[in-house]
This record gives sequence, C-alpha cells and structure tokens, in this order.
Amino acid sequence: MNSFVNYQYNDGIATLTLANGKVNAISMAVIDAFNQALDQAEQDQAVVLITAAAGVLSAGYDLKVMTSGLDHAIPLVTAGSTLSRRLLSHPYPVIVACPGHAIAKGAFLLLSADYRIGVAGPFSIGLNEVKIGMTMPYTGIEIARNRLSPAAFQRSVVNGEMFNPENALAAGFLDLLVEPEALASSAQAVAESLKKISMKAHRNTKLKVRKELLASLDAAIELDKTTLSLD
Repeated sequence: MNSFVNYQYNDGIATLTLANGKVNAISMAVIDAFNQALDQAEQDQAVVLITAAAGVLSAGYDLKVMTSGLDHAIPLVTAGSTLSRRLLSHPYPVIVACPGHAIAKGAFLLLSADYRIGVAGPFSIGLNEVKIGMTMPYTGIEIARNRLSPAAFQRSVVNGEMFNPENALAAGFLDLLVEPEALASSAQAVAESLKKISMKAHRNTKLKVRKELLASLDAAIELDKTTLSLD
C-alpha cells in the first residue's frame, strides 16, 4: 500500500505488513496507511492478516508525538482508538500474526483482532502505559476489559505488568502460540480456515457480540479527547 503498511492480496487473504522502522511505532502516517489498507481489503472482500518483520509487531505510539504535548498526543490517540474500533467491527475476519514484542498500542492491535497468533521466545507483550507515566485512556480500558481475563486485566491495566508469550496466551492477548519458524504457516492455515466461514454471518454475529463494546468505545473515544493525561 505504501512504505508504512505493505499490502499484499492473494486468493482471498489480504496481508498487511507493518514497516515503520525497528519498532513499528504507530504514527498518524501509519494509521492513515492502515486505514487505506483496510479500505482495500474491504474492496477485495478479503480475510485480513496483520503482521510485521521478525522481532516486533509494534512498540506502541510514536513517543516523539506522545511527549510533544496534548495538542499532538490527543489526535494520535483518537486516531489509534478509532482504528481499534474499526478492527473490532471489520466486516471480514482479522488475524494478527505477532512476530515478537507487542507493547502498548502494539498489544492493543492484538486485543482488537478476531484471532491472535504469537511466537515463543524472549518477548514482551502487554500494556506499559502506567510504567511510562501515562494514565490509561478510557478506550484502552474498555478494549482490555473485553479481551483479558479479570486477573490479567487488573495486573496489566492497573499495574502495567508485561507478559512473556506463554503468560500472554493465558492472559488473553493471544489465541495460539507457535515457534517463530511456524508463524507464517500457522497464520496462513488460520486464514484459510476463516475463508470457509460465511462472511455475512461472521459480520452480523460480530456486530451482535460486540454491540455493547462498540457503543462503549464510541463514548470512550469522545471522553478521552477531554480527559487524556500524559502524567
């Protein structure tokens, strides 16, 4: 699609590969590219597979923007939260194949997908907002509450605990854990399986299941515009 999100379509599967430096920082440009890629995937009526190069899915929002003041941080967080809401209501299945670390907004990409695959290894997955001095936005709280186990939700959101891949699986960040060399083939197998379901039934059921969550996210996105705190 462009230099930030590489789009590749093949036989009903749209692969979106993040490519923004070593840690795939989430900037406005990355979010814009993400949305363009999702637009194309909808046109192609494709199962969406999100991934990145080995080692890291994303380490979160661009810190240069986040530390430059609320005037810059609020629009970025708003756009990122809106992207998560879009993923959660996307009309076709969304898979994330996480090749390593997934931190802060990177972990929220996992929490916003329909199926999440991670890899074994010395990787960290989780929400470190309180560790870096950021009060968790309301949108993040709602997304995390929806996908994490109750205990992991408290440890992650309130304490900023980071999880290794095995514990991330138990916490609810991941659905499947494989060896790094098996990530691509495992993601392909999941995508091929999801191609076989009724896309109309998937879309309608997803919207029913997540009706209350999506409504809460709409309210939270607006609330965060006036309550976001970076300290």
